[in-house]
Amino acid sequence: MKNLMKEAQKLQAQLLEQLRAIRVEGSAGGGMVKIEMDGEQNVHAVKIEPQLLEERDIGMLEDLVVAAFSDARRKVLEKSRESLRSLAGFPLPPF
Repeated sequence: MKNLMKEAQKLQAQLLEQLRAIRVEGSAGGGMVKIEMDGEQNVHAVKIEPQLLEERDIGMLEDLVVAAFSDARRKVLEKSRESLRSLAGFPLPPF
């Protein structure tokens, strides 16, 4: 039982290390809004094309930021699933 716990802790540490290494970029509006996120879903950067600010359509900008965030989060989940699958060594059910 003790070995099983050690192995589980080792796998958990490996997964956390892989999650921390993940970096994705979510985008929306044809790349007009981009969000960089890590595997722990921390946002590291938000980039907004100046043209969007000139249009002064705050509602559209807000929608694009939400869409870019959702895109980045989806990509993080996909990469996290791939990392977990590689550690587990077998296919996993969807999140």
